[in-house]
Amino acid sequence: MYLRGLWLWSMAVLILILSIVAAFFVGHYPVSYAEFKEALVYWLGIAKSAQGEEATRRIIETYTILYEIRFPRIIAAVCIGASLSVSGAVFQGIFVNPLVSPSILGVLSGASFGAALGMVFHQSTPIVQLSAFIFAFIAVFFALGIAKLYGKGNAILMLVLGGVISSSLFSALLSILKYIADPYNALPSIVYWLMGSLSSVSLHGVYAAAPLMFLSMVLLVIFSKHLNLLSLGEDEAKALGVEVEKIRLFIIVLATLLSALSVMLAGVIGWIGLVIPHIARFLVGPNHSVLLPFSALVGGIFLLLVDSLSRGFFTMEVPLGILTSLIGIPMFILILRHSAKE
Repeated sequence: MYLRGLWLWSMAVLILILSIVAAFFVGHYPVSYAEFKEALVYWLGIAKSAQGEEATRRIIETYTILYEIRFPRIIAAVCIGASLSVSGAVFQGIFVNPLVSPSILGVLSGASFGAALGMVFHQSTPIVQLSAFIFAFIAVFFALGIAKLYGKGNAILMLVLGGVISSSLFSALLSILKYIADPYNALPSIVYWLMGSLSSVSLHGVYAAAPLMFLSMVLLVIFSKHLNLLSLGEDEAKALGVEVEKIRLFIIVLATLLSALSVMLAGVIGWIGLVIPHIARFLVGPNHSVLLPFSALVGGIFLLLVDSLSRGFFTMEVPLGILTSLIGIPMFILILRHSAKE
């Protein structure tokens, strides 16, 4: 059993590293290994001075493509895939329901409305991302408020109902914005953003979000033992000494932060938070101390491969939300088939 676990982790890490390296060579602008090595040497600051003007121009051009365009996308794809997968696994554990995804408390609807609001009144990317982030949390806290106000009996059920109400509310508000948006400017931007894409990811955005994502995932792994107890049920967790309400709220905030940062960077990318935790759970089991970091690895690999497919194998870049749905649906059907056999 130990050897099997070690083999799985080693293979996952190796695949992730190989996927990251391969992603630098994928794109409409071809980059050879020699050009990659020259750009890497230039990046490290040890480039030879006597190379000629043409050679230096080519190296700088390659460096710009690799470091300023592809590098942010690669890091963002890994971070977003890991974050959505961990967030999905956490919510599935809290709600004791394998069909739960990060959108359960309305975070995606809230973020979508916030982004659309930013696009209607201000076209600046940082403003749009900030608005998406803020309204993602507003939507979740609205759902939590409903659950707190009326959830005297079954708290989990009221959380779900609060999430349904929050999602419906912000979806309706989003529809209003789409109806009044400029059909030649704002509306196409809103529709494209809702499909999910890494085309607008910048180094500054990645550098701002990645540390928060990493810290949130580390904290969730630290609290994974509490999550294991919560997944047994509220009464059982209380009987084992867990302060259910405080721990659950803390974990929900961290998982929401992961989802909100992901949506802020790349728009709405579905199915990852639903499908990847199932795959990871099938491979390493339900113990969240192992499940969460392994979900992060598998999710990072999955979205990185999908993004490489999107920008490398089509004439026009296909939005990630479309590809993750087309790939995630048959994967989920296979998971359901395997579960039915068991």
